[in-house]
Amino acid sequence: MANPALPPSRRTFLKLGGAVGAGIALSGARPFTASADVVRPADADLIPDSRATTLWYPAPAAEDKIIEQGLPIGNGRIGALVGGDPAADFLYLADASLWTGGANDVLEDDGQFPYEREKFGTLGLLAKVRISVPAHTGVTDYRRTLDLSNGVVVITYRHSGVRYRREYFASHPDDVVVIRLSGGPVTGSVSLEPTRGEATAGPAAFAGTFDNGLKYACAAAGGVTFSGSREVVIVLSGGTNYVPDAARKFLDASLDPLALAKQKASKALRAGGGALLATHVADYRRLYDRMTVDLGQSPPAKRALDTWSRLLARHADPATPDPELEASYLQFGRYLTITGSRDGLPMGLQGLWQNTNTPDWMSDYHTDINLQMNYWLADRAALPGSFTALADYCLAQLPVWTDSTKRLFNDPRNRFRNTSGKIGGWAIAFSTNIYGGSGWWWHPAGNAWLCNSLWDHYAFTQDKAYLARIYPLLKGAAEFWEARLVPMTVDGREVLVDDHDWSPEHGPQDTRGNTYSQEIVWDLFAHYREAAAVLGRDRAYGDRIAGLQQKLYLPKVSPATGWLEEWMSPDNLGETTHRHLSPLIGFFPGDRIAADTAAPELLDGVRALLTARGMDSYGWACAWRSACWARLKDADKAYQLLLTVLRPSVANGNGTAPNFFDMYSQGSYTIFQIDANLGAPTAMAEMLVYSRPGVLELLPALPSAWASSGRVTGIGARGGFDVDLSWRDGKVTRAVVRSVGGTRTEVRAGAWRRVITLRPGQSVTVQPS
Repeated sequence: MANPALPPSRRTFLKLGGAVGAGIALSGARPFTASADVVRPADADLIPDSRATTLWYPAPAAEDKIIEQGLPIGNGRIGALVGGDPAADFLYLADASLWTGGANDVLEDDGQFPYEREKFGTLGLLAKVRISVPAHTGVTDYRRTLDLSNGVVVITYRHSGVRYRREYFASHPDDVVVIRLSGGPVTGSVSLEPTRGEATAGPAAFAGTFDNGLKYACAAAGGVTFSGSREVVIVLSGGTNYVPDAARKFLDASLDPLALAKQKASKALRAGGGALLATHVADYRRLYDRMTVDLGQSPPAKRALDTWSRLLARHADPATPDPELEASYLQFGRYLTITGSRDGLPMGLQGLWQNTNTPDWMSDYHTDINLQMNYWLADRAALPGSFTALADYCLAQLPVWTDSTKRLFNDPRNRFRNTSGKIGGWAIAFSTNIYGGSGWWWHPAGNAWLCNSLWDHYAFTQDKAYLARIYPLLKGAAEFWEARLVPMTVDGREVLVDDHDWSPEHGPQDTRGNTYSQEIVWDLFAHYREAAAVLGRDRAYGDRIAGLQQKLYLPKVSPATGWLEEWMSPDNLGETTHRHLSPLIGFFPGDRIAADTAAPELLDGVRALLTARGMDSYGWACAWRSACWARLKDADKAYQLLLTVLRPSVANGNGTAPNFFDMYSQGSYTIFQIDANLGAPTAMAEMLVYSRPGVLELLPALPSAWASSGRVTGIGARGGFDVDLSWRDGKVTRAVVRSVGGTRTEVRAGAWRRVITLRPGQSVTVQPS
């Protein structure tokens, strides 16, 4: 845990910035190397308001509700929640690497990992930034907007007959947060507020060092004032000395974050507000414009409403569709992916957006659905570059995960240990941090599920260089399961099953052969074998894994319940309506059980279990259910669950907050969890295109609310393709299939079938109707 009162000898202070022309540099730092000068366009190529996809609100965010009302900005490393109050504005600033804790590799008495803020650690806030313009009270014509098309938060208002504008954005090319005030003359001040009781010196600059050695810093030239300025540009940068390198224990002690930040903030400030905005918008739109979404036109009365009123109206009147609202929800998921995941750490439970230093579950990486769900959307939504943060993270952690597995997994106190006494490869717990540390219980199948997610990115891209990078992860996970599987005789046949384990997150903790693990390992072995073959590596070991895969026990349908079994038992040993769909992982996101190839009785078992789980749960659980119903081609149920995710979160209930964040109810309060914001758009994509290598199906589960007419472009498909798709009256009118590495697939639309063969870069147009 961070020490809130570090001794002076462990702090560094720097007075930085002050007014430079009309600009103010507020800076902190992370390690970086000098980069080439950014090529800056002269003017921002903004999509005009009339065509932009936006979320908008008629009032500022309340600070005590910032997690539900604040608007997010981010550049993949640093993020902020924006309040937008004209007189007393605020931003809550966070950095993805601002983690306390450490390797957390001393087991507790039960053989599991500590899971608390002291040893495991937690993500938290870097700073709060306050902008005071005391005269700007009682404003009129106020509007607060998250412009998804341009990647900018904008507030506009009138004061004393003058129209004012503020822009907030986090630039990836310049690695800074920028606030730009313009309009009439403005007088006020900017200050930085530490969040851990750090002492400040001079102009509110502060720096600190956690007990784990992580340095962090931020400086605001506190008390900086501006008077009568027609434009004020505020540049912020903040961060740490974290490095994704296990050999250096993930820290570079030689770096001075504050000194490096001064260079970066000053350089950005010299460029000027207009150039910074133009550079940011060009970079953002290069990603955002890869996919367009048109699900049909909404009624004018709905289009006139602000975003929160529109959510309330959609829930109150479920019979009246609002397809533009739902399209904006999918694009919001893409916005969070672009702004939350670039070339740094991956998104955890809350991504880059924090409102406290003590977030629930430490805002960590949960490996039994949440982390994986965060990356279901990237490839489907034309953002493959955003996925690599997850692969980079796993590769950086692998040496520590491997070492801790060898030393700790077979500890006799660990109820999940390998009873054979063998050990190999790597394993993790249900929670992980950024220092190779695991928390809570061991999660034997977590390694395989991460690998299956990593493999899926290859399935979308067919990128062999990427496959070579992740190969050590795949092989290490396969080695772990080679050591872990135990033989058992079932119906007179010897099969291999998972050792004592749990079906997350309910039921007994010591059963063998749980469907969850069996399905995940089946996929892992299949993916490893193909990777070895594609790369021409380890042929003998690939053959050995093939033999193990053939002996894996695979689940049956229970004669007692009619469900696909969750345990090797006909009885339900857990909660009927449990939030997790662990036994259905071989159906979604896996493909072993597919609607067009699986035995009918197996599909009936999937459908029966999915029905028993119900149509209401937490947002991420509804998103998973929705994707499963889409795979079953039940558009009505898939869409109903999407609407459940979109229900307004009121009275601390599950649902969507005014700022579109998904809220997880804890009874007396709610928690933001980003996974539903990425999982529900994934389910929407699955309603429009289903793909696996060799099969690409158009409109498999199109809801009637979108059926009149629509068009999407750039949607990703496994097998190495992307698709532009148009429809009318529920039928495909035209589709363009492009190869991004794939060569052959069957395209389907209803009863229509056509096999296409392409070279990378080629496309073909089909018109099934």
